[in-house]
Amino acid sequence: GPAMDPFGDLRRMNKRQLYYQVLNFAMIVSSALMIWKGLIVITGSESPIVVVLSGSMEPAFHRGDLLFLTNFHNDPIRAGEIVVFKVEGRDIPIVHRVIKIHEKENGNIKFLTKGDNNEVDDRGLYKEGQNWLEKKDVVGRARGFLPYVGMVTIIMNDYPKFKYALLAVMGAYVLLKRES
Repeated sequence: GPAMDPFGDLRRMNKRQLYYQVLNFAMIVSSALMIWKGLIVITGSESPIVVVLSGSMEPAFHRGDLLFLTNFHNDPIRAGEIVVFKVEGRDIPIVHRVIKIHEKENGNIKFLTKGDNNEVDDRGLYKEGQNWLEKKDVVGRARGFLPYVGMVTIIMNDYPKFKYALLAVMGAYVLLKRES
């Protein structure tokens, strides 16, 4: 009977605690996703926060800087502005400065970008036959940044094993953490 099982209470408690920790973890993840979705709505950008992955914009931005973006469509794009754009056939958006603007009669704007640290403009990066970017190519425009905060992202991209180790440590911490 019950007298023969001194560990029964302990086992039941651990199950409940584990269940609680898993729920807790799910809440953290869903909160982060909700905050991200909220930022997308507020900023008008599909990627409100990006990490600078190359040195092409030094000294303005360095590898690992975290950029905050907005993408309001009624805001005209100006020369000198730093934009994040996507090119067909490339997964990773590029963070470069607008160097030239070409405005047509109908109000359509085309523009050319270049990395501050690069010798040439970005025409070599655009898809074949494309000489200008349009508003639809823009993911967002830099509004602010935090230096080097994104280094973790770069380390995780450069060393995938580190990413799995970090995820394992975080998962273990959340599951094993005891409520005090």
